[in-house]
Amino acid sequence: MNDRSLRQAVIGLGAGNGVVREERWVIVPASEIMAIVALATGREDLEERLGRIVIGLSQGATAVRARDLKAAGAMAILLKDAICPNLVQTLEGGPAILHAGPFGNIAHGCNSILATRAGLALGDVVVTEAGFGSDLGAEKFFDIKCRVGGLNPEAAVLVATVRSLKVQGGGSLERGLPHLAHHVESVRQFGVPVVVAINRFTADSETELMMVADYASRLGVRVALCEVWEKGGAGGEALAREVLALLDGRSARFAPIYDVALPVREKIETIVRKVYGGDGVDYAPAAARAIDALERLGLHETPVCMAKTQYSLTDDPSRLGRPTGFRITVNEVYPSAGAGFVVARTGDIMTMPGLPKVPAAEGMTMSPDGTIAGLS
Repeated sequence: MNDRSLRQAVIGLGAGNGVVREERWVIVPASEIMAIVALATGREDLEERLGRIVIGLSQGATAVRARDLKAAGAMAILLKDAICPNLVQTLEGGPAILHAGPFGNIAHGCNSILATRAGLALGDVVVTEAGFGSDLGAEKFFDIKCRVGGLNPEAAVLVATVRSLKVQGGGSLERGLPHLAHHVESVRQFGVPVVVAINRFTADSETELMMVADYASRLGVRVALCEVWEKGGAGGEALAREVLALLDGRSARFAPIYDVALPVREKIETIVRKVYGGDGVDYAPAAARAIDALERLGLHETPVCMAKTQYSLTDDPSRLGRPTGFRITVNEVYPSAGAGFVVARTGDIMTMPGLPKVPAAEGMTMSPDGTIAGLS
């Protein structure tokens, strides 16, 4: 249920109902279970990761885990089918493996390691998506998924649209182009060569498309016009040729941008400065205390999963383009021990989003004969 009241609640009221305490729920794609399914390498690893989940602290301030409650086996049984990737096909018969759905703004934004490994075992080239911009999905793909899964990416495709660049430029395509440059530079620092795919839509003019293509070329990256939306697979052939040409060059020297052994604050600072282009990090008192507690509990030598707005390189969704001179505020830090990372929540990002202004449910009806309408 998408219920705002679940963001913060008091439970355990009444005799015999446990300890009265504050509790909260998160949307499923932001949950630790979703991250575990996406990062597990098999059923044994799944159960081991589920057992590592920290459910609280003892009176002696040591971590109490799901395995201490002897719950890992039961959870693994519930997920025994969910751990299996799903093979589907495109309208043209092309195979695609779909598995797991962690959001890129509040989780690590990548499909499962099992799905990617299955693809690598079956095909010469595997294309996988990392949710939202390179500041979120790509950074987490490189620093979390590739590190955990032992993956070695050889090329990256940055998808750009005229419409999105206009939004970043406050209505001006020209002013929005530096936003594209930031993403190209961000991916390059991971040692992965870049192709820019200009995703064409019917409202785009030839002049606008050429402006983006010329700008990307001046950045020294390959560019391809992508018309899959209109033409299906044929509309992606130009992009496929550019990717294959990049792979033939064998120029990738992939490496994450930080060492997991670094202190939590230093890892967060590295992401903010190198990936977002910020000047530094400020910590709310609760976040600072949580980091100190993580280090005392030995839960800190992991990657960091940043929860940040997808609308801006900053933690303020209204600051568009390529802003400078900003700092990121971290309001909360907590372990996702089963997944194997620490979560840093920035700005006003929510882990239990609200419903849209006009919920789809308002348009759903059922006629007297049982016919349902309004689900599309």
